[in-house]
Amino acid sequence: MNGPVVPTLVSLNIGMPADVPWRGKTVHTGIYKKPVQGPVMVRRLNIDGDGQGDLNGHGGEQRAVMVYQTESYEHWQRHFGRDDLEPGTFGENFTITGLSDDEVCIGDRYRIGEAEFEVTQPRVTCFRVGIRLGEPEMPNLLVAHHRPGFYFRVIEEGLVASGDEIVRTRRGRHALSVADVDALLYLPDRDVDMLRTAVDIPALSPGWQQSFAELLAAHDSPSGATSPAIGVEPGWHGFRALRVAETRRESPSVLSIELETTDGTALPTARSGQFLTLRVPAGDPAPLRSYSLSSTGDRYRISVKREERGRVSTWIHDNLSPGSVIEAAAPRGEFYLGDETDPVVLMSAGIGITPVLAMLHALAAQRSERDVWWLHITRDAQSLAFGGEVGDLIGSLPNARQRTFYTAEGGRPGMAAVEALGLPRDAIAYLCGPEQFMADMRDALAGAGIDESRIHSELFGALPPINPGITDAPQRPPHLPDGPQGTGPAVSFARSGITVNWSDDYASILELAEACDVPTRFSCRSGVCHICVTPLVDGTITYRQPPLELPEQGTVLICSAKPSLGVVLDL
Repeated sequence: MNGPVVPTLVSLNIGMPADVPWRGKTVHTGIYKKPVQGPVMVRRLNIDGDGQGDLNGHGGEQRAVMVYQTESYEHWQRHFGRDDLEPGTFGENFTITGLSDDEVCIGDRYRIGEAEFEVTQPRVTCFRVGIRLGEPEMPNLLVAHHRPGFYFRVIEEGLVASGDEIVRTRRGRHALSVADVDALLYLPDRDVDMLRTAVDIPALSPGWQQSFAELLAAHDSPSGATSPAIGVEPGWHGFRALRVAETRRESPSVLSIELETTDGTALPTARSGQFLTLRVPAGDPAPLRSYSLSSTGDRYRISVKREERGRVSTWIHDNLSPGSVIEAAAPRGEFYLGDETDPVVLMSAGIGITPVLAMLHALAAQRSERDVWWLHITRDAQSLAFGGEVGDLIGSLPNARQRTFYTAEGGRPGMAAVEALGLPRDAIAYLCGPEQFMADMRDALAGAGIDESRIHSELFGALPPINPGITDAPQRPPHLPDGPQGTGPAVSFARSGITVNWSDDYASILELAEACDVPTRFSCRSGVCHICVTPLVDGTITYRQPPLELPEQGTVLICSAKPSLGVVLDL
């Protein structure tokens, strides 16, 4: 008769990061581990001879040692019908036996050899484990099958070796298992009481603490969410016809267009700072362009600068007049004026004035008593748009001041000039303009004492990518994919200005975006982590593999989705 299994370190595995070819790219990863003969020294940050490729998602004090169980190896051997899964295949440093994810709890401490360890979190859902096993859906399966594995931090450094017995020295606070904590983050129907328990576990890593705190904040907020679903409620799905009510020239190159409904009904309320995406009949397929609202209210107003060689802006200037009809998606965007009462800095350059002008309108409509600093940069007085309008709005606010900088006279203000303004250090700043301007002014505002977390900016065009481990970023601007196009539904990437027909050669919309060098964001690539979540402006999708938890209404996980009809994505 067999007795209970004695928890044991079966294999100690290490490996240094390497560059691995993958789908025409290069991935820098430490997922490839091989067994070594011990004893080996375990230190605070990792094991001697071991390393991690992506320190944003792996490694560090909280994730110094990755642990996986032989029992899970046996499970996956049966699941995949494979017999080639050797210790280290799942990227773990310690292959152990006798301690399942249902049994091990966050905060548990264990002595192995000379060292002592503490359990800090489950495995991170990362696409590289799928690369290692040749199973792209592996991150999804690890969560769905409740077999993630877990991380140790090193409490006491020391030598360890294969065959060492594993002895628990302390039970973690609240005894919440690794499997339960993993499900709490990645699976639906969360137990709120369990969330409150999780954030009360000191040993839980800070990243997971923050994620659970945000989930609790969403649950506890009056609306049940930290912010409304942008572009869905209020708003509408897809595109609708709006009529031009009025146009007005603001400068030699800037035209304002006021839009209203075609049937006289009220427009949904937009947040000051959000943008409209227009479908402009200036080509086939009709190009998409996004323009910030320069004021909100009974009508939506956009203000468009005519760009040299700008096909769409030229068409708008030459063709839109009162009575014209154009298709628009609902206002959306996360750059908008908050409800705080702190001092506010509205800073812009060129046509970047439009979203912060909408914020100034909102402050004036509220008769706000906040300290308001209006700072605008333009080439010269002739190119200045909205000068009189801004002056009237500033004059209506009791604690507002303005400053306009002309680059033709003194150049763009630098850090010293911004610091000399005496901006309040507790201000919330909103920036909009060219990318380099925003980077420079963010540094200048931080140098003037404003905390970086209180500096918000609007980036025109695609968002910065999140591609963990990818070492060779695209060198080309977004483009149609190389080779023959597909014949399926049209997929439009609104921020990137690309429309391409779908082909089943791609496993997901994410893969199509990558083929077009559209900047993307991902981590698991299998419908778990939600890093790839993208607003769905128009159309419908299906999931090739159902996500473990569906994203918010009006958004899509592009790593697992393909179009069922033509789609427009805010990407």
